Amino acid sequence: MRLRFGTRGSKLARWQTDHVLSLLPEGSGEIEVIQTKGDRVLDTPLPLIGGKGLFTAELEAALHENRIQCAVHSLKDLPTEQPTGLAIGAILKRAPVGDVLVSRSGKSLLDLPHHATIGTSSRRRAAQLLRARPDLQLLDIRGNVDTRIQKALDPSGPYDAILLAHAGLERLGYSATITEVLPFNVLLPAPGQGAIAVQCRDDAAIIAALAPLHDTATAQAVTAERSFLAALGGGCSLPLAAYAYLEGSTLTLTARVLSLDGTRCIEVTGTASPSDAEALGAQLADDAKAQGATELLG
Repeated sequence: MRLRFGTRGSKLARWQTDHVLSLLPEGSGEIEVIQTKGDRVLDTPLPLIGGKGLFTAELEAALHENRIQCAVHSLKDLPTEQPTGLAIGAILKRAPVGDVLVSRSGKSLLDLPHHATIGTSSRRRAAQLLRARPDLQLLDIRGNVDTRIQKALDPSGPYDAILLAHAGLERLGYSATITEVLPFNVLLPAPGQGAIAVQCRDDAAIIAALAPLHDTATAQAVTAERSFLAALGGGCSLPLAAYAYLEGSTLTLTARVLSLDGTRCIEVTGTASPSDAEALGAQLADDAKAQGATELLG
């Protein structure tokens, strides 16, 4: 079965799509590059653009039109609700989940000077950074991974350091630029971070063709994370973090909801069997709401 895969045009998006095709039988897929709203609007901070699906809506439209049969996404960009007629056909084995600091001076987060300027467009990262270092100055940064690294290392640039996803740098061969891998007690990742998802038309034959790509342990972990996110509004721009992992037959989920300035943080943790991943995320969302999460998220 030959499938047409849609992808964004960035180097990272192309790497992810090429990786998916490399895991399928040779000749079973072809690629169509599709530009999304998130790719076109580069002069506005992501949270201010608004709406869900900034990096996915155009790909989903192409799926509905059957121009493509599959679309490759970073799972953290994919809205928690699947449109009618579409499905997540496979979730690949997860890459490193966390966030990293790329520092112009080579200094770690704790060693950066007072009032250092950090580049990030993520409310989740910003809130957790300010929780750890309230003195930091945060400055929006947009562009693909290459562009962001160039901005971070520019001697005359405005950034002392920037934050990026560990997975993206590893996939593109930029691990040498990492100054520090930030621990989860400082920076918990976004729900689904580090995982690649293949969205497809809700067709049994297509889903069967994608089955060899699917990693059950990763899927169970991200199901818990995304269930937590969905119960609290489902937007990827929220100051919300979640990470789940499977150890033996126990799934553990830790999640945070923060105020934008990082002065308030609600953290919840729970365990369940992998088959109850969705219920675990929903339960921890209820626990967070009981502690005031709804008010923090506005």
